[in-house]
Amino acid sequence: MQDKLTEKQYWDNYWKAIELPLEIKRENSAPNIIAELGIFEKNLPKGNLSILEIGGAPGQYLAWFHKNLGYEITCFDYSSVGCEKTKENFKLLNIPGEVVQGDLFSDEVELSQFDIVCSFGFIEHFTDLEGVVAKHLKFLKPGGILLLGVPNFLGINHLFLKRLAPDLLSGHNLKSMDANSWNSFENKFHLEVLFKNYVGGFEPAVFLKQEKKSFVNNSLFFVARVLNRVFHNNFKWLRKYNSKNTSGYLMGIYRKPKLDKPETPNSKKQNPNKSKL
Repeated sequence: MQDKLTEKQYWDNYWKAIELPLEIKRENSAPNIIAELGIFEKNLPKGNLSILEIGGAPGQYLAWFHKNLGYEITCFDYSSVGCEKTKENFKLLNIPGEVVQGDLFSDEVELSQFDIVCSFGFIEHFTDLEGVVAKHLKFLKPGGILLLGVPNFLGINHLFLKRLAPDLLSGHNLKSMDANSWNSFENKFHLEVLFKNYVGGFEPAVFLKQEKKSFVNNSLFFVARVLNRVFHNNFKWLRKYNSKNTSGYLMGIYRKPKLDKPETPNSKKQNPNKSKL
């Protein structure tokens, strides 16, 4: 059974506070975002391809894909406020894009299949990892590319967040942030691994949050602020070292089989050097 760890009202309230226009640009992005863009550029093809982002409001990643890789973009999101924000964002950025509102787990969702399906900070909000990935694959063409990204709240990030932001942690499936847990859906759906790793290195901004104030929390938050200031633009060479205990983000890029195969537990094919459709 698939349980959602966040509700629609949470996301409606979240998107209400977002200021537009919003897009990702290398020149003004945080180091961890720049690392993600490097992974996209190295592993994704360019050209007139269709991409669907699930949980894609307010469309900042899609804007980057359209402007830099030439993709036809579609945003699918559960939140009505998020969808309106995405439409407004596309209009302000003067880019064409489709926005579809719906519940990914509803049988009433009608979408065509896309060359690429992606989500960033989405699958970790559900308890059944295989189930939510299956919904992504439903809208992906045979032979198409699946792109997944989640924040990493394990390791040193968890040490800070369990004290500073326990409510934030409760809305996330922490097991989904362990790269080894992704082996289950890779095997089940016979996905070819094009890339899978933690990226961005140590990123204190991940735990720069404080839900409740106390002497201990204030002191810990001060340490987080100092670390964030020190590491934001310094020690960039350290960002090439990644692990689940230190890094701020986990990404995977996969190819869906061109033909359906029977599900078996031990049939995973990997080719990290092949990345074009």
